[in-house]
Amino acid sequence: MRKWLPWIALGIVVVVALAVVVWPRGAQSPAARAHTLETELKCPECEGLAVADSNAPTSRAIRADVKQRIAEGQSDDEIRQAYVERYGEEILLQPKGSGISLLVWVLPVVVLVVGAFGIGFVLARNRRAPMLHASEADEQLVERAREQQQ
Repeated sequence: MRKWLPWIALGIVVVVALAVVVWPRGAQSPAARAHTLETELKCPECEGLAVADSNAPTSRAIRADVKQRIAEGQSDDEIRQAYVERYGEEILLQPKGSGISLLVWVLPVVVLVVGAFGIGFVLARNRRAPMLHASEADEQLVERAREQQQ
């Protein structure tokens, strides 16, 4: 049981981390919703900046539009979809969780899990490997070398 304790602790940490990331958020204020959406949309004029971080005219217009859409009662998914229809999938800083975009999210996790199991397998195999022992001739050779040094 003692040798499994670190693995159990690691599993608990992973489960808690995933729960925090996936856990649904409660009701947000319109300003918080707008900010969340603005951090998910990429500035069409800038290189890799979110709309929330950019001061480009297009980003300012998108921020105003997002606030207006929220005031009109549109859901976050409807607002995202409107921008995807207008600018394409490239407008999203986070890829959708379906199709080829799902691979972007799943592949790193799979690589980490396979790597962890590989390391665990190698370590377990090396623990079970028989210990090497010196032959009688080797021990006599070492003993003679020690006697000569004294």
